[in-house]
Amino acid sequence: MIEVTYFILCLQRRLAVLEIIKAVILGIVEGITEFLPISSTGHLYLADEFVKLNESTAFINMFMVVIQLGAILAVLVLYFNKLNPWAPNKDHLERHQTWTLWFKVIVAVLPSVIVGLPLNDWMDAHLTSWQVISATLIIYGILFIVIENFNRKRHPRFTDLRQISYQLALMIGLFQVLSLVPGTSRSGATILGAILIGASRYVATEFSFFLAIPTMFGASLLKIVKYFVTGNTFTGSQLMVLLTGVVISFAVAYLSIKFLLNYIRNNDFKPFGWYRIGLGIIVISYFGLIR
Repeated sequence: MIEVTYFILCLQRRLAVLEIIKAVILGIVEGITEFLPISSTGHLYLADEFVKLNESTAFINMFMVVIQLGAILAVLVLYFNKLNPWAPNKDHLERHQTWTLWFKVIVAVLPSVIVGLPLNDWMDAHLTSWQVISATLIIYGILFIVIENFNRKRHPRFTDLRQISYQLALMIGLFQVLSLVPGTSRSGATILGAILIGASRYVATEFSFFLAIPTMFGASLLKIVKYFVTGNTFTGSQLMVLLTGVVISFAVAYLSIKFLLNYIRNNDFKPFGWYRIGLGIIVISYFGLIR
């Protein structure tokens, strides 16, 4: 009897370690893909096929959204001074500019709130499929290539965040609504939209980062509230799995953001477009032909 109990305890520990390893892998995937315009949802959907957590469907659905908090914390750490209106080294004008930036971000997030909140459950039920994800991966991959070719001889009109007006912020926010469809990429939609209306790649990317903060905090909070409202709770092991995913996504996203900011100084987004097309074809091949 003692030997059986010991065996069960050892098995439970090994399974717990395995779940932590899976959380690490998913956290890495989230951290890499959240701010690169290649769709974190698409990658997590594909990763979940091979690295499936041994948890309830409700927990997995919540986990896939809430680990984004780690990526958001990476933005807050990297841009803490720029986004902090109370920073002691800022004068009155700089504090005013920081508040203005936050107000513009709030304006930009409104379209997603207005459209996303009432349609959230419907989209989860009807649009989270390999057919939709593969289509959006390929379509937006093509758009990245086409728009970059179109912009080759154009000069950006907005090369500083302060040049983004409230009207332009709202327009970028309207593009973010497109990212409610899985596989689109929130950063991809907002960066493409900002470039189309005349922003430089760097400005488009930074504004996309800042727009992610309230968007993803709100999405994570909504998922957590729904998780508990429907009668679910966290076990100790589930909490550890979730925290592991968040911490890993933070560390990896921190590096990914720095990479992207350095990359776009001298490069365009076409490689990401080709990557999306290739991934979309892989998704179609696997789910449509192999699975």
